[in-house]
Amino acid sequence: MKLVRTGRERGIATVRMDSQTNRNALSARLVAELRETLARYGEDDTVRAVVLTHTGNTFCAGADLGAPPDPEAFVALMREIVTLPKPVVARVDGHVRAGGLGLLAACDISAAGPASTFALTESRLGLAPAVISLPLLPRTDPRAAARYYLTGERFDATEAVRISLITLAADDVDKALVPVLDGLRRASPQGLAASKELVTATVRESFDQHAEDLIARSAALFASAEAREGMTAFHERRDPAWVL
Repeated sequence: MKLVRTGRERGIATVRMDSQTNRNALSARLVAELRETLARYGEDDTVRAVVLTHTGNTFCAGADLGAPPDPEAFVALMREIVTLPKPVVARVDGHVRAGGLGLLAACDISAAGPASTFALTESRLGLAPAVISLPLLPRTDPRAAARYYLTGERFDATEAVRISLITLAADDVDKALVPVLDGLRRASPQGLAASKELVTATVRESFDQHAEDLIARSAALFASAEAREGMTAFHERRDPAWVL
């Protein structure tokens, strides 16, 4: 059974994460299916833009700690979103945690509904938002990034807009996206591709300059004793040993 469902309407392709048993956590399989699907739409001349969304009440719970993707594979997925010649629009109406924020930051436009909450929980597991920093840090307010990277606090869609994590928050996320998708349908394929190159320049530079180092950091953190304790505590629904 596939973990990604797709659809299409008037040149807008929808890519829907459908791995509800683990709250759309980023397993190796989900990452591979997302990358394959996005690459296919990137080469499809009948597709003007892609909407990335979800089933259930969680957009993405972060990495699947039971079957995590290789950091290189996850970086390749985020790079695929950033470099795709078509705009990628995130439609969120649910919870987003850890690696899921990397997906959002990689997207060109993002809209979140009232059920949306966000948190960078890595520090509470003995980890850090390493590879997701590639799209996050160039696009997010640096003072807010410092706060939420360090504390793991949860915040809502209004705050996500304020810190430039997402583009807009709305009570009706689908209604809010109508003018956005209409604008993309009216734009030429060449115009969209060239414009996207301009607005993603600093993010692409981040990948080119820092991906190798952050992949190594991520792998080292996942292999550490503190991370093993953090992930064990998470699965056992208890506080890790370091909590004061």
